[in-house]
Amino acid sequence: MKKWIGIAAVLIVLLGTGLFFMQGEPEKTASSNSDSETAAPEKPDYVRELAENMTLEEKVGQMFLACVSNSTISREDIASYGLGGYLFFSDFFEIRTPESVTSDLASYQKAASVPMLMAVDEEGGSVVRISKYSAYRPQPFASPQEVYAQSGFEGLRRDAEEKSEFLLSMGINVNLAPVCDLTSDQNAFIYPRTLGENVKRTSRYIREVVSTMNRKKIGSALKHFPGYGGNADTHTGIATDTRSYQDFVSRDFLPFEAGIEAGAPCVLVSHNIVTAMDESKPASLSENVHQILREELGFDGVILTDDLAMEGVQGYSGEENIAVSAIQAGNDLLCTSRYTEQIPAVVQAVRDGKISEKQITDSALRVLRWKEKLGLFEEKE
Repeated sequence: MKKWIGIAAVLIVLLGTGLFFMQGEPEKTASSNSDSETAAPEKPDYVRELAENMTLEEKVGQMFLACVSNSTISREDIASYGLGGYLFFSDFFEIRTPESVTSDLASYQKAASVPMLMAVDEEGGSVVRISKYSAYRPQPFASPQEVYAQSGFEGLRRDAEEKSEFLLSMGINVNLAPVCDLTSDQNAFIYPRTLGENVKRTSRYIREVVSTMNRKKIGSALKHFPGYGGNADTHTGIATDTRSYQDFVSRDFLPFEAGIEAGAPCVLVSHNIVTAMDESKPASLSENVHQILREELGFDGVILTDDLAMEGVQGYSGEENIAVSAIQAGNDLLCTSRYTEQIPAVVQAVRDGKISEKQITDSALRVLRWKEKLGLFEEKE
């Protein structure tokens, strides 16, 4: 694509004109005057230009992370819907080899006019989509609890490095991890997926993992905001959390804040109903929860829904399509398998004035910025 080639050309020009200095500023001559100096031209922002020049349909497409719950992907859909990316589940990998996964993912990227996020949940322990199969790895990745018990924070850093390299080698550029949730209840649904430690150690764990993944240029996602606690599984039913807001401020928010400070590009929002923030809607559909994440925690990256097919979120969008409700709440990226009906519903909602096109543009730009940070546009040149 010409725009991506243009990025490289701009860099070459800048280098050639000496605008990149290796050793401080040059000495000023007697005739030099700071008031008369000409400022260097700003580097063209091709990603913003891309977002602003997209059609409404193309921008909405960037807001969808399509769940792959079967073994096939339609290359026609990639071209037609301009999807932001895919989230792959276990069965995709079960019938493939590492080589065929690499080949298939490369072909999907080739079919896309804009590079896509290729995501999995490879947390370690009970949630491993790929390493559970011996064709990919002799043993599944251990849970964070196991790694920490055996080798502490250094082990967690090495585990994050190995996991990132493992995924990147096949073309996976996002791992929906780490889990920021806290609970001391060993019988709780979320407990096996947590670090199983106090808030201070968990916050350090999140900071270390996010920093490591950023260095490796693989996307991370802090989950599950605003904090699962000891609540029931929203995959199979409704979960209502009656804890006070102060409990979240003094405890559950802290690992998320640590991850945000470390540069996490994405936060995944749960389907829990947190009564202290919104008594009537799951967090994923609550405007107030999203405002807290933006304004109180200062997060300016991509907000991602948990899977919109989960039982815990069904029936809360009223007469609206659930994707429309999710965007109205403030999500930038929707995790869903029903994009063929939901993308047109969102486009229509914009045309009907239920969602502003500026909001769509802003969200699409956040998604594109994430891709830019991952170096995906460089690969598309």
